[in-house]
Amino acid sequence: QVQLVESGGGLVQAGGSLRLSCATSRSFVSIYAMGWYRQAPGKQRELVAAITSTGSTNYSDSVKGRFTISRDNAKNTVYLQMNSLKPEDTAVYYCNKLHGYIPWGQGTQVTVSS
Repeated sequence: QVQLVESGGGLVQAGGSLRLSCATSRSFVSIYAMGWYRQAPGKQRELVAAITSTGSTNYSDSVKGRFTISRDNAKNTVYLQMNSLKPEDTAVYYCNKLHGYIPWGQGTQVTVSS
């Protein structure tokens, strides 16, 4: 069974940066479109960034210009570079396929202080 392991979260001041990683147990990163999602307390999980198998990217309006999604097919890993972080970016961040979810990982907590 494919596993997703997110890491790289932490506590950062507003304006700071973090780089999240999502390691997978199978080499499907190069095959499927992947996304980074986040869930803030009391809110639904939302998609913030996506990357297709051909490398096209898309972002939610709330993170556009600040976040960058990328992947390393050889390492079966998807990344999310987060710059200019804001307190409203505070959430648990997850990765998953863009379509047809597989079991979610544990996520990684990102906390941005003002």
